[in-house]
Amino acid sequence: MKKTILEIDIKALEHNFNVINSKLKPSTKFMAVVKANGYGSDSIEVAKKLVALNVDYFAVAFAEEGVKLRKEGIKTPILVLIPQVGSIKKIIDYKLEPSLYSFYFLESFISFLELNSIHSYSCHLKINSGLNRIGFNESEFEQAVDKIKDSQKIKLVSIYSHLAASEDLNEKKFTKMQINLFKKIASTIKSKISEKPMLHMSNTSGILNFDECEFDMVRSGIGLYGYNNELDKNLKPVHKLKSIISQIIIAEKGDSIGYNRKFICDAKTKIGVIPMGHADGISRSFSKNGYVFIKGAKTKVIGNICMDVFMVNLNDMDVKEGDEIVVFDTKNNAESFASSVGTISYEILTNLSSRIERKFIL
Repeated sequence: MKKTILEIDIKALEHNFNVINSKLKPSTKFMAVVKANGYGSDSIEVAKKLVALNVDYFAVAFAEEGVKLRKEGIKTPILVLIPQVGSIKKIIDYKLEPSLYSFYFLESFISFLELNSIHSYSCHLKINSGLNRIGFNESEFEQAVDKIKDSQKIKLVSIYSHLAASEDLNEKKFTKMQINLFKKIASTIKSKISEKPMLHMSNTSGILNFDECEFDMVRSGIGLYGYNNELDKNLKPVHKLKSIISQIIIAEKGDSIGYNRKFICDAKTKIGVIPMGHADGISRSFSKNGYVFIKGAKTKVIGNICMDVFMVNLNDMDVKEGDEIVVFDTKNNAESFASSVGTISYEILTNLSSRIERKFIL
């Protein structure tokens, strides 16, 4: 039965992993970021494939995402990037490795370890080197390290930070400043502790643009799914979102289309109704400049995006009900789709609803 489907190309995922991995030294570890359900795909299927490719680490945003992987038999180490105090028990129960990024979380985590007589628990220390999102800054990190040492409960597996603008070479000076600051802070920390933690800082664009930022491990998220291909044309988008023409209606001159009468027909118009809407992740912002492809031709969205459908202009097109439409694919990818309304592929992919069926191309 024809319907809305998100195709996930596992072969493309493997290709992207190999492309990115080929740029690294043999000794450099690879951390795959599978948060947000594998960037809108399916974190379980993605993780299973990456385990088969011998990935070294996974990263998720929140503990529940890591628990989901563990329940499916994923045994690879998992870094939780933004663990919450309310999830500490789950982190311990499922052997996840938390990021220590604030005094509130650090102190709460140490208290839990002490209360439960847990020793040498693997953790990662997050340094804020300029993104100013989460992490200990230059004036805080020594106090955080002292608390870690004093507790004698934590094994520091890695020290890491995050680049703010590694994809933008106009910000090269700022990125270099971040890298140098991270090196300085990491060196100070390593001189104060007995462990030899790994260092990692590079995201996908950092891997492609800043060799000096490779350190002991890299983290790749969006690149695994085929984006940042403006930096490396060899990457292949993993996602293809397609649907059908559910109904064709003929509107007369002066008829309005959709809510708020946003579009008024200036002539007799053939309208295609597509069974996707903002409940599926197609934002109402696409009402203005959005488009899809039918038989390879760009077809404009008209009227406001509804919750469950949107409409397109089919004038001069030889189509019928049940014909396939493509929202984005490898050629006309999610980045292009996103740029039509001034957003980015991350937002498009991670907004895709769970009610869209996932189909895996193996």
